[in-house]
Amino acid sequence: MGLIEGHMAIEPPDGVPVWDVDPYDPVILANPDDYYAELREKGPFAYIPKYSILACGRHDETHEVFSDWERFVSSRGVGLQDFSLETPWRPPSLVLEVDPPYHSRTRKILVRALSPKATAALADKFQSAADTLIDALVEKGRFEAVEDLAEAYPISVFPGAVGFRQPDKRRLIDYGAMVFNALGPDNELRRTAMARGPDIVPWITEQCRRENLDASGFGATIYAAADEGEITEEEAGMLVRSLLSAGVDTTVTGLGSTLWCFATFPDQFEKLKADPSLLRPAFEEVLRFTTPVHSFCRTANLDTTVSGIEICQGTKILCVLGAANGDERKWPGADRFDISRRPMGHLGMGAGIHNCVGQNLARAEVAAVMKAILNKVDGIELTGKAVWRPNNAIHALDKLPIAFKGK
Repeated sequence: MGLIEGHMAIEPPDGVPVWDVDPYDPVILANPDDYYAELREKGPFAYIPKYSILACGRHDETHEVFSDWERFVSSRGVGLQDFSLETPWRPPSLVLEVDPPYHSRTRKILVRALSPKATAALADKFQSAADTLIDALVEKGRFEAVEDLAEAYPISVFPGAVGFRQPDKRRLIDYGAMVFNALGPDNELRRTAMARGPDIVPWITEQCRRENLDASGFGATIYAAADEGEITEEEAGMLVRSLLSAGVDTTVTGLGSTLWCFATFPDQFEKLKADPSLLRPAFEEVLRFTTPVHSFCRTANLDTTVSGIEICQGTKILCVLGAANGDERKWPGADRFDISRRPMGHLGMGAGIHNCVGQNLARAEVAAVMKAILNKVDGIELTGKAVWRPNNAIHALDKLPIAFKGK
């Protein structure tokens, strides 16, 4: 068989419905709920002929495929391209796009750099920056929450935590958009994002070099592993690069989604104000309800079976995490945003060995912002239409006009 979007073309397995849909259509990416619902109704899997892939959107099958790294590998690419058949546009991520045992070695170093102790040491700095920003936004009243808060806050604290001396907000944000759009097909979203590469990639690479990092940041901890012989100097630079997606994109998306949820469901903000101890489960519900990374691929590394469906080696499987997080079989009333819910098992930060390595940092940043909001803001009001930004892998807001009502 030939290749489609860089992976092996397959025939639909017996018992799997053929669905003539484009999951990378910008209209679907901006408003995916109907697509998610129909995918779940199709059964354990659907075959999408446009890309010759299987897609899963029910929780159990999606969790199984996404987390079973022995049968469904990441090392062949977490986008449509199969790295065993085509060379990727950049060297693969040493955490996201590798499997054990190599993955175990590199992830251990990132976990050490982003340890709870290291993250806790930044708590006061994170909170001070959040308090200052929220004070300014309360005084301002109306503002554009994506640019003025969701993007502004992580860029104000995260690059310094890594050790960047010269952060560039636009390049950091655009790099994330490029990385995640690159996981999709050769569509307009991918082409537009990749066109920024000649400017962004050399800058990112340069900033991740040891000599350009402060000795007190996460980056220095990673380079210390190179000094100990755990990784090479080149691998250390690539791991610092991996921090950018872990610490910028997921946090920007998570912050924007948190604000959208509480502006859209003011009763839940009132519930949180009445009981701030709900802050942690509230963010877990945000992650379930909005799913920052809506889809990642896995590749079947052998002939296998899931839910009675025979899957042949080389099959690309689109794990639609956003659909799985809305599965009523797992969470009754899944279409409701409810901060009293304990959404254990959600896939908003991945699952298994590939759960988001930067999630503790993302949670710490969101917690600092929300604590500042709870202390200083009486209400969050939408002042215009929220607009979601189509992206081949990220479900993020493009515009969120809101107003803070000060206490």
